[in-house]
Amino acid sequence: MNILSKRRVALGAFFFFVGLCFASWAARIPDIQAKFDLSEGQLGTLLLFLPLGSVIGLPIAGWAVHQYGSRTVVMFGSFAYAMTLPLIGLAPTTWFLIPVLILYGMLGNVMNISLNTQGLALEDEMGKSILASFHGLWSLAGFSGAGLGALMIYIGFSPAQHYAVVMAISIVMILSAQGFIIKEKKVTDSGGGLVMKKPDALLLRISLIAFLGMMAEGCMFDWSGVYFKKVVQSDPSMIALGYVAFMGAMASGRFITDKVAARYTKVEVIQVSGVLIFIGLGLAVLFPTVIMATVGFLLVGLGVASIIPLSYSIAGRSKLYSPSVALALVSTISFFGFLLGPPLIGFIAELFNLKFSFALIAVAGLGITLLSSVRKAVFLIPVKVTPNRSK
Repeated sequence: MNILSKRRVALGAFFFFVGLCFASWAARIPDIQAKFDLSEGQLGTLLLFLPLGSVIGLPIAGWAVHQYGSRTVVMFGSFAYAMTLPLIGLAPTTWFLIPVLILYGMLGNVMNISLNTQGLALEDEMGKSILASFHGLWSLAGFSGAGLGALMIYIGFSPAQHYAVVMAISIVMILSAQGFIIKEKKVTDSGGGLVMKKPDALLLRISLIAFLGMMAEGCMFDWSGVYFKKVVQSDPSMIALGYVAFMGAMASGRFITDKVAARYTKVEVIQVSGVLIFIGLGLAVLFPTVIMATVGFLLVGLGVASIIPLSYSIAGRSKLYSPSVALALVSTISFFGFLLGPPLIGFIAELFNLKFSFALIAVAGLGITLLSSVRKAVFLIPVKVTPNRSK
């Protein structure tokens, strides 16, 4: 295995560890609710502090990576992220838990920006598109984290014990892979301040595409089970089928996105992705049966799979901003799609019905295709970059 392949494996391990930590936290939310005897409303309020930390962390991450380099931020951020997880389980009160969740959200996006900056640098080194495969490993870690969580619950481990196990696994992975994390060249342009500025036309359009993609993704994460229960009216044992189909397709799609984008173009893949989201949700709305809704959710998963990694890959080659700042700009806007999508679904469903809400998200998929088609030349950033073979 050559040095570039080793770097790819090492960076993949970092993406996997971050996904494992996040999925492990999510797997024990019901236990945390029981520990503090929280109502659904109180739990919902508590859970808002993690995305609040994520929003705070985005501009800080872009600035830190630009100032100190992604390798430095990855190394400090990874240990902090792994060691913050057990603090969630050890929190004695909700007043202690709130700042920990804010910190965890901040560190999550510090890792997000720094790791994707690393991925773009490695793409330049290897001369081909590879970013989507790293996002696929993050999704795969989600399945692994859920499975490990189920095992920890079965054994009888408390959330604190469970999170300590995950921290230990994470530290082993970090120490094993840290030697291959590259130190990218210092960027000297003027686009490295805290990300509180307006993106240029290219980044704005990419951000809107990512916003709509994240809105569809958030919808599927939070509402797929409800849709199968209330609209499809499936057997209770089949309620999770749509979610599993979506997650499986999204994870699988991310492992093939790079090859497809290399054969065609990133723009064309994004265009098709929007169509898949539109068709998939359209099927689930027009034919709300178990089979058709499952097929529809699977198509949505395939469509969502490529939106974020390809949007990041295009944004990271902005001519006006450093990669980390461009990624933070796009992430800041797109992240609001993930936050606003699920409550918007609920609000519209309250006024009309859940099918109507899903139909609107289907239109968002069509919007992705239209946004990536208008003035297509703006997006024609080469898929294959000139490899840098220097070591």
